[in-house]
Amino acid sequence: MAEFRHETGRLVLRDWRDADWPEFWEGTNTPAVMRWLGGQLDVSGMAAARARLEKYQADYGHTFWVVERQDDGAILGFCGLKRCTDENGPFGMPEIGWRLRESAWGQGFAKEAARASLAVGFGDFGFDEIVALTVKGNRASWGLMRALGMRRRPDLDFGQSHWSRGYGKVIVHAIDRDHWTARDG
Repeated sequence: MAEFRHETGRLVLRDWRDADWPEFWEGTNTPAVMRWLGGQLDVSGMAAARARLEKYQADYGHTFWVVERQDDGAILGFCGLKRCTDENGPFGMPEIGWRLRESAWGQGFAKEAARASLAVGFGDFGFDEIVALTVKGNRASWGLMRALGMRRRPDLDFGQSHWSRGYGKVIVHAIDRDHWTARDG
């Protein structure tokens, strides 16, 4: 399988390399970044998360890819596509997700990476609809979903998952190919 690499104006979305993980965890396994994701991970939690991301890539040809800043090669976090694995949720549907380190917040990097991921999902992978998951309290996340043109799908909301315990119901937003094409295509 060819290595995935997609460039935007300021970013590179690409496959993971072994050397990426220490910088990724240092920047993203913080109380602020992990606030809405179940809290900071211990060593076994980080290993399990890495294994899941690598398995998505192996099984489907896509995952939450590394987000690298072009001008200095810094790893800002991840963004990309996987299949929803929450059994109570929209299981199997294409899902977009992102996680960026705090120093990258508020600069449009998440939106830039997410727009690129949606374009790849609808273009290269031919998805008809892509969902995104968060919790009601995570306003920054669902705010970005709306800024991307995603719409609330309360019919797909579900009870707590392994990462959302204590935050209430998982809320779902989605965008379909027609809406994406009319808006951004």
